Amino acid sequence: MAQHEFDLMVIGAGPGGYVCAIRAAQLGLKTAVVEREHLGGICLNWGCIPTKALLRSAEVLRLTRHAADFGLKVDAAQADLGAIVERSRNIAGQLNSGVGHLLKKNKVTVFMGEAAFPEPGTVQVGDDTLTAPATVIATGARARELPGLEADGDFVWTYRHALRPPRMPGKLLVIGSGAIGIEFASFYSALGAETTVVELVDRILPTEDAEISALARKALERQGIGFMTGAKVTGLDRAGGSAQVEQGGETREVACDTAISAVGITGNVEGLEPLGLTVERGHVVTDAHCRTGVQGIYAIGDVAGGPWLAHKASHEGVMVAELIAGGDPHPVEPGSIPGCTYCHPQVASVGMTEEEAREAGREIRVGRFPFIGNGKALALGEAEGLVKTIFDAATGELLGAHMIGAEVTELIQGYVIGRTLETTEKELLQTVFPHPTLSEMMHESVLDAFGRAIHF
Repeated sequence: MAQHEFDLMVIGAGPGGYVCAIRAAQLGLKTAVVEREHLGGICLNWGCIPTKALLRSAEVLRLTRHAADFGLKVDAAQADLGAIVERSRNIAGQLNSGVGHLLKKNKVTVFMGEAAFPEPGTVQVGDDTLTAPATVIATGARARELPGLEADGDFVWTYRHALRPPRMPGKLLVIGSGAIGIEFASFYSALGAETTVVELVDRILPTEDAEISALARKALERQGIGFMTGAKVTGLDRAGGSAQVEQGGETREVACDTAISAVGITGNVEGLEPLGLTVERGHVVTDAHCRTGVQGIYAIGDVAGGPWLAHKASHEGVMVAELIAGGDPHPVEPGSIPGCTYCHPQVASVGMTEEEAREAGREIRVGRFPFIGNGKALALGEAEGLVKTIFDAATGELLGAHMIGAEVTELIQGYVIGRTLETTEKELLQTVFPHPTLSEMMHESVLDAFGRAIHF
């Protein structure tokens, strides 16, 4: 039995864990990271990165189908699902190796294997016993499964099966219309699957601004995706190839040969019991600085609850590393964490929705600018979309920004920086945006909120 002493042990090498370990090592802490499966975690290997690779293939396919609109002649493009998936897996593998290099470069000791917790401050990995005064739990989360809708890798898939599919779906049912569900619906629909999305609440992308949600539904419906909102899947006929969907008090059969379950995630909290952590609804309870209430133990990322986003986990990892090293970092501000959905058209947002702002009793000013009024959008052939901004009428505070359209997942960061700097409308109105760019719409939306729009 080998004994190892460290200043910090990080359990899980996903985007929260490995970033935390690297930052801790930079600050002079002797750091170990334990990972049972893949360096880079779910995001890099089975989530953020490989899905974006798939969606990029779908985007290129869409463009080739509209080549004539750009004055080009292209033979009919066909999708090779096997080659698309192989490209996606190769990209994930490349980044997985990169994480290993970064950990080695920063002198972080990596233990591959399952972590066990005999007691707080001690971790067992195979024949190795690790001890440290500080432990960061970054074990991530997995797909939540509903009774009767359990994944089997054949008829019912989770995101993992959808990333490495055994076949191309013919009639696809997607259960859940959050970011994961909508992205897979967008991808498989582009490749030719007859796709239907079932959502429990009355609209798709339910965490987004209602106006943006409605625009997304219309755009996706025009692409052939069907939606059943205010509905739930009550049963599956796996042998017969159908699902029972209840909507408006009536149940109907929906034919499908494949179902993707995208109904949320639950934290990987199994095995943490010896630590005495408080776990609620499948997630470790923490304070704003990710402290668990047990001395020396922190929890970050998906295992600590939403929003379930890689960039949130990474920033929590940096914050905790600096806290353990003796610093006084600011907690991560949930209202300034952007959300992105990489369907076509893309959706991105930060801060309060219009509904949330009104419910909070705020007097607001709302600005909008459509993609069709932007020269760069027209040149790109991407005239469908909207930029929406919400301000406090009294103070000029940027309360929220919501977008749908081409490359909005890149544009949203401008508003995120604005919120972080506590920018008001005054600074945004005076900012010079380059021309011709899509970002000009961000400026015009601010101008519109204050009755000063030039091009709309």
